Amino acid sequence: MTEKEILSLTAVGLGKKIKQKEVTAVEAAKAVLGQIKAMEPLLNSFVLVEEARVLRQAEEVQKRIDGGELTGPLAGVPVAIKDNICIKDMRTTCCSKILSDFVPTYTAQAVENLIKAGAVILGKTNMDEFAMGSTTETSAFGVTRNPWNPEHVPGGSSGGSCTAVAAAECFYALGSDTGGSIRQPASYCGVTGLKPTYGTISRYGLVAYGSSLDQIGPIAKDVTDCATILEILASYDKKDSTSVECQDYRFTEALTGDVQGLKVGIPADYLTEGLDKEVKEAVLNAAKVLEEKGAVVETFDLGMVEYAIPAYYVIASAEASSNLSRFDGVKYGYRAKEYEGLHGMYKKSRSEGFGAEVKRRIMLGSFVLSSGYYDAYYLKALRTKALIKKAFDEAFAKYDVILGPAAPTTAPKLSESLSDPLKMYLGDIYTISVNLAGLPGLTVPFGTDKKGLPIGVQFIGDCFKEKNIIRAGYALEQNKSYEMPEMVMKALDGREEK
Repeated sequence: MTEKEILSLTAVGLGKKIKQKEVTAVEAAKAVLGQIKAMEPLLNSFVLVEEARVLRQAEEVQKRIDGGELTGPLAGVPVAIKDNICIKDMRTTCCSKILSDFVPTYTAQAVENLIKAGAVILGKTNMDEFAMGSTTETSAFGVTRNPWNPEHVPGGSSGGSCTAVAAAECFYALGSDTGGSIRQPASYCGVTGLKPTYGTISRYGLVAYGSSLDQIGPIAKDVTDCATILEILASYDKKDSTSVECQDYRFTEALTGDVQGLKVGIPADYLTEGLDKEVKEAVLNAAKVLEEKGAVVETFDLGMVEYAIPAYYVIASAEASSNLSRFDGVKYGYRAKEYEGLHGMYKKSRSEGFGAEVKRRIMLGSFVLSSGYYDAYYLKALRTKALIKKAFDEAFAKYDVILGPAAPTTAPKLSESLSDPLKMYLGDIYTISVNLAGLPGLTVPFGTDKKGLPIGVQFIGDCFKEKNIIRAGYALEQNKSYEMPEMVMKALDGREEK
């Protein structure tokens, strides 16, 4: 197989080819390493790739495949990991100066599960610093660019992972989702992103931002890949107190294409002002496709939508200010070179080590947790969170799946959002509620706008009902084949000619 043919495959497709001995894990690793070299000077989706380590891993995995030890669907398939997920002896920085030299002594459980399944770990992807941002512009390693148009952002905070998948620099990637950080960049980059129910995948080894909201999830070319990866990632882990033992991990069973009788609700609140006309059109077209396949589609009032963003930013910032207090220049991470006294060292190390967006959220979090404001803001936000969950519970008493946009617009231009943080926060309006309620969400690419930028639609399911959103997403996907960005196709053609 040529490198272009290899890189055009999905993760599951490549796994099959490796099993059938049409391609080896080493050839697949070399193909992506070549693509990383070709694309990285422009896109900056990776912050760490150790070529020798990758090829060594690929050789070992291939031996185990040949020996019949590894028989899973993704054995030998290269994967990229977001830079806030720990891997033993591999630098993990959360794309922050304060952790620029941190090398963990342990591996996240989600990555351990991938390694057991025979994954080849490529390296770490760029992200917004400590996952705080929606554009991958707050990284200490510079901005990541969207492969559909390098003048635009890839979304965030898992922008590096989504760009890497879209640019064929890996076959799938891991991201983390605190308020839409997998689903929103997946929408901007024209790939599929799945955020499972809170507690389905172990958070052990994920550097915490908002502990009650964070969840690891897969990013890939299609729904089949995401369902297959989720089967590997999902497991009960006693090291994570929020991990839940599920009754059923057979997510690929939902890949039937049959949505006959599936009840789909579209919140009327999601289709009001602020939503781009072309994005709205894509959502309604997706509804039409599902209806034609036998689903029952209705519009309904969800309520509580306008309260999601204020509740989320109060809760997430409060948890962030607590979680990030450990980065003080004492035990690990960056320490200021010149300071006076212990408090001076704390102040200077944190002032120099954290970026502007992280500082903004730490200050907001410290404020809402301070005496006199705790009841007025933090407790009120927690009560609002409970009301949002109740609104979803009532909706899921009637519907199997909720359909809506993943983001109000397609990818904005670079630096547009950073100049107006409030506007950036509002960009998460359709994804945030899912994290507050601990629900699963899936973004599926569904067309492009007149500028040629991808549009993603989002399916939301009830707790531990991932199968419903996978079923709906897979059925929708049958109407559209996966599209690679034009510049990626040209780069692959250019490498073929050489």
